[in-house]
Amino acid sequence: MHSTGEVNRFRAAARDWLSTVASPRVADVWGAGDDSVAVFENWTEAEEQAHTAAAQEWERTRYDHGWGALRWPAEYGGHGLPAYYEQVYRGEEAAFDVPKRAEIFPVTQQLVAPAIDIWGTDEQKRRWLRPMLRTDELACQLFSETEAGSDLAAVRTRAVRDGDRWVLNGHKVWTSGATVSTWGVAVCRTDLDVPKHKGITVFLVRMDAPGVSVRPIRQMTGGASFNEVYLDDVAVPDTDRLGPVGEGWRVTLSVLAAERLDSGSLGLDNADRAIELARHRSRVDGPVADLYIRTLVQRLIGLRVTAALVAGKEPGAEASVGKLYATETMRRTSDVVLRLLGEHVVADTGEWGTFAWTEHLLGAPGYSIAGGSDEIQRNILAERVLGLPKEPR
Repeated sequence: MHSTGEVNRFRAAARDWLSTVASPRVADVWGAGDDSVAVFENWTEAEEQAHTAAAQEWERTRYDHGWGALRWPAEYGGHGLPAYYEQVYRGEEAAFDVPKRAEIFPVTQQLVAPAIDIWGTDEQKRRWLRPMLRTDELACQLFSETEAGSDLAAVRTRAVRDGDRWVLNGHKVWTSGATVSTWGVAVCRTDLDVPKHKGITVFLVRMDAPGVSVRPIRQMTGGASFNEVYLDDVAVPDTDRLGPVGEGWRVTLSVLAAERLDSGSLGLDNADRAIELARHRSRVDGPVADLYIRTLVQRLIGLRVTAALVAGKEPGAEASVGKLYATETMRRTSDVVLRLLGEHVVADTGEWGTFAWTEHLLGAPGYSIAGGSDEIQRNILAERVLGLPKEPR
């Protein structure tokens, strides 16, 4: 465990370095600039490509100057620092004008790369970790399927062995970043004759491989942040299998645990914006005060997760509680905004900070499903914290 003095020295060094490569972020002026509160970006494919390229350039600058991959060992370009140092760094970076990271970046660096570190062979680690940590290569999740719902172990995408390769056939949905990714982490069924949690294997699939096709999913907001991915006789070498055959459920859990860990700060920026909206409209009442208190509590939950990391522990219930609390904060934010704006939220009059809220109102419900549905989080808490009987498998 590092002392407060060491953390403060790291913080100061990060701030000093950032000042040499980026400009300070200009404080937002209410009523001017971007009023977007979109939960899911409504970029066109060309816009997504451009935003991704700008963020990749920044991530490479970080990495090359020793400020990326902080928790990783030197062989992967890091310093072997505790995981919470990344949060300390992000707190300093927020004061500077740097490209916004789309969802595909934490998926690649904080979900997929750690899973490869746990389950990958030495050759796979040499091949994948540096390019992913530097964001030369990005990776998306090919997990969800229409037939499986929230039961990821019910996947039907098949992988059949053919000598030293596997042939994949199936359909995946709700994939963020599929059009900008080099790799897709595919959860596949490789054995139909064993219990469903036992017959799963995970593969890394080239997204430009023959037989891989990506189609955008149109959202209520008009955008297409997500995609469905079709796998039609996609050949994957056995060297791109992650983890043992039949042990894919354990590999998948490594990714899902990290995903819950990263979801506790969801919606805080928009909640803060809603509170500012109330101040500027002189409508600070009970529901607004409740939302303000919720943002404080949510940040405290995040600090508990950080405290567990600092102590060298793997956060357990805190991560699921944080996810549930975050999705409820997003719902409460929607309620407050509707009370404040009324009809102004449904008619685009051109007034700053009004119709833009439709992006939040239509996007927020999606997070009760994304990153592990609310029902799944409640099951985790019921079974692992309260000790209630498990659901039948």
